Amino acid sequence: MKGIWKAAFWCGLLLVAISLASAQNASLDFKLVNRTGIVINSIYIAPHDSDDWGDDVMEEDSLRNGESVDLVFHPRSQSKLWDLRIEDKDGDSVEWESLDLTEIETLTLKIVKGKAIAQIE
Repeated sequence: MKGIWKAAFWCGLLLVAISLASAQNASLDFKLVNRTGIVINSIYIAPHDSDDWGDDVMEEDSLRNGESVDLVFHPRSQSKLWDLRIEDKDGDSVEWESLDLTEIETLTLKIVKGKAIAQIE
């Protein structure tokens, strides 16, 4: 009987750990505001230490300058810092690095004099 209680304890502990990890990922959702002056056709988000951008996370076809989108972001990877890449219809890209998505509710992307700027709220 001891073995059953021990197995139940470890299963319960595993479920709590999974729930905490899911809750942590849920906090990565944010609103993205496009103030870049370009139309965004793709958005990629990857852990800062990754070489792979993964899949386009934008649900819409495009995001015009001045528009915003709520990004629901539940990655499998656990990372403190994230990089974000946008692309236009021609595949030209701009990147923002080392974003702490747990601290961001609204991220406004800007390009000022050719420099990528992120305004964080």
